[in-house]
Amino acid sequence: MNQTFENIILAFLLTIGRYFLIAGVFFLVFYLLFPKSMLRNKIQSKLAGTADFLREILHSSVSSMVLAVMALIALSKGIRGYTFIYTDLHTYPLWWVPVSLLLTLIVHDTYFYWMHRILHHKRLFKATHLVHHQSTNPSPWAAYSFHFFEAVAEGGVMIVLVFTMPLHPLTLMLFAFSSFVINVYGHLGYEIMPKGFRNTFLFEIINTSTFHNMHHQKFKGNYGLYLRVWDRWMKTEHPDYVKDYDRIQEKRFGNLQRIQS
Repeated sequence: MNQTFENIILAFLLTIGRYFLIAGVFFLVFYLLFPKSMLRNKIQSKLAGTADFLREILHSSVSSMVLAVMALIALSKGIRGYTFIYTDLHTYPLWWVPVSLLLTLIVHDTYFYWMHRILHHKRLFKATHLVHHQSTNPSPWAAYSFHFFEAVAEGGVMIVLVFTMPLHPLTLMLFAFSSFVINVYGHLGYEIMPKGFRNTFLFEIINTSTFHNMHHQKFKGNYGLYLRVWDRWMKTEHPDYVKDYDRIQEKRFGNLQRIQS
């Protein structure tokens, strides 16, 4: 029992430490040190306030505990024998680590899209997902700002992943880190994609901060986490997304030559 408690505390400290480190760095740069020079990057003209930041941090702290427990369940000895987790790094070729990392993000994006749409059902939205949508103008602190039951659903992806494909604990660590960095970017409140991104094939596939910020403003559409793929297939992408992205990039860089979507 003591060992289990110690594991929970350690996992919580790692999760919330990652939260404060990564979200804190983005917040420090964009909201405290260089807000004036970053003004052209701001997606919404209005500013969130201290009360918003504190609310986001409070909910994110609770979510960090929930996510830590869900990760421990996914890695627990009780189910280890039924999962695809392997501990010897050489069981599979080393190239499998980056490939499996990419696959975890794709699986997570699918999981998140459908979970997210379910949470927007009118019977569930007010009871759970509304907590996250209190951040209509999100900041990096909003990345984990979930209702308790939404945090459980969010953390459930770890259990799905370990039953889906062979994964080394290193891959799971890289997944947790990279997914959170992308999550913070999605809630940043500022667009930082480079000028030329609009004219690449990646623009047709990958989400931007503008993409997810629009979801927080409009409450409907743009349900995907990393990719535009599911929203485009299911016709749930907000019709004004590309226009809004172009508006922000033109504010940053001036008139842009761009390809037709």
